[in-house]
Amino acid sequence: MAQERTKTRTSHFTQLTRAGMNETLHFLTQHGTIVLFVAVFAEQIGLPVPALLFLVAAGALVGTGQMALGVAVGAAILAALLGDQLWYELGRRRGRQVLNWLCRISLEPTSCLRRTEDFFTRYGARSLVVAKFAPGLSTIAPPLAGIVGLRVPQYLLYNGLGTVLWVSFGIGLGYAFSDQLEQATSVVAYLGPTMALILLGGVACYIVYKALHRYRVRRLVPKLSIQQVTEKIAAGEDTVFIDLRPHGARREVPGIPGSLSLSVEEVTAGHRDIPRDCDVILYCACPQDAASMQAAWTLREKGLARVWPLAGGIEAWHAFNCEAGVDVSVSEGRTVPA
Repeated sequence: MAQERTKTRTSHFTQLTRAGMNETLHFLTQHGTIVLFVAVFAEQIGLPVPALLFLVAAGALVGTGQMALGVAVGAAILAALLGDQLWYELGRRRGRQVLNWLCRISLEPTSCLRRTEDFFTRYGARSLVVAKFAPGLSTIAPPLAGIVGLRVPQYLLYNGLGTVLWVSFGIGLGYAFSDQLEQATSVVAYLGPTMALILLGGVACYIVYKALHRYRVRRLVPKLSIQQVTEKIAAGEDTVFIDLRPHGARREVPGIPGSLSLSVEEVTAGHRDIPRDCDVILYCACPQDAASMQAAWTLREKGLARVWPLAGGIEAWHAFNCEAGVDVSVSEGRTVPA
């Protein structure tokens, strides 16, 4: 009797999941082009939407004859190019303000901009061809291209090529496995709620962990104000300045004279070479001095007690010099390790 009830419940659940999946497939069949366009555009403007999954789904629908290939490819390419063009124009008009805003909403503000900018500096416009295949690079690459002054024809050529390759890959993958669509959707329907809960739970735990880590770093790592730094320089105290900004940012805005130019990774790897008998002042151009705070936290954990992030970073330094009407010299302090 119990086994019969279990079978009845299982059969009923299977019918419900199949009915739900059929409704989903029917919705995608009727509105697939709009859904695909919105999903791709949303990801390109920075929203957490897995556009590649929608491309694969569209390819599967193309393979089963429920969506036209030209319509799917055209909608996806148009959506991606529109989102990218928006960021490109914002980069041209607003400069690094756009990148700072993107880093504010990033879970990894210390690395999201630096790695992307270093990659773009190394490969130039060609990086746009592979940008959409690299997590974190897809959204930041277009405004970065506008900031560095990449010409519109060159931008359109490389970004367009990268977009076509990305869309073709996603739709092609779905098309290749379109025969398994019904089986795959049945499995997703059966495991969907469980998988969604596990995924959402994992993401929530990761976000909470990162938020707690940021709070702990801000609470335990004190910053030095620009006034405190200039007082140390005026008193002749030994100081080492380390510029943590990406290469492109250093070219655009000069750093503090005598600074060492290192990345957070280089500072961490070479912590034994950093002097412990003087004040080490780290600065960047990140929102909330994120890179400086992270580097200072790491160095303090490795035993360097006299490590300080500069509050306000390089902007605070230049603003103070402009306000005072003088250029504060750091030559009196020791700015380079002996």
